[in-house]
Amino acid sequence: MIGADPVKAGLVISFNRPAGNITGVTVITDLVITKRVELMRQLLPAADMFALLLNSHNPNAETRSRDVQRAARALGRRIYVLYASDENEIDVAFAKLAQQRIGGLLVQSDPFFTSQRDQLVALAAHHAVPTIYEQREYVAAGGLMSYGASQPDVYRQGGVYTARILKGEKPADLPVMQPTKFELVINLKAAKALGLNCRPQCSRLPTRLSNNHTFAVVCCICSRPELAWTGRAGSLSLRPHLNELRN
Repeated sequence: MIGADPVKAGLVISFNRPAGNITGVTVITDLVITKRVELMRQLLPAADMFALLLNSHNPNAETRSRDVQRAARALGRRIYVLYASDENEIDVAFAKLAQQRIGGLLVQSDPFFTSQRDQLVALAAHHAVPTIYEQREYVAAGGLMSYGASQPDVYRQGGVYTARILKGEKPADLPVMQPTKFELVINLKAAKALGLNCRPQCSRLPTRLSNNHTFAVVCCICSRPELAWTGRAGSLSLRPHLNELRN
């Protein structure tokens, strides 16, 4: 499993025919990156600039920065890039964020950031910055929302490939798998604190609310992680292409 594009990383020749002795599952796609920026734009239509937080020690940082900035330009938005590789630098990054006219923050997936998710979530709340993450664990810790591949589904895909290889199939003959199940997780309590209405408004949308309605999980199982969103300032109304959903 890799959290980057294996072709751009030089690990395989192509997704369909990886060649060599490597195959597997990637959790990052350009469509997912674009969708996170689009979610922020729909939630905060008046904002013309968003921030991106990266770990400068992550070898994929510059590639991810270019990908996010390209997605933002296509949507008529600008990206202010921040870097942090330790606890103090995270504090400094949020101090800079507070000085800029930033509409919202995108936190790139990174093992270090995952270990510091409580600090990130607390600072986002303290500075009242709407923030989107990749993994639902941030939302469970109090973050606003996350959008990304379903981690259990990715691990299941990896297990299937491991079994096939152990049975004799060659990695070079197995296409690199991309996610087919994506989750949008919204912390309703955090949204209310920010004055945002993020409650799903489509009764046909496959949504699960926790017992105390602290957060909502919106699952989309489709070949492409493309959802149609409609909204107004401070409001996010979720209306997917229902014919792409498979229950």
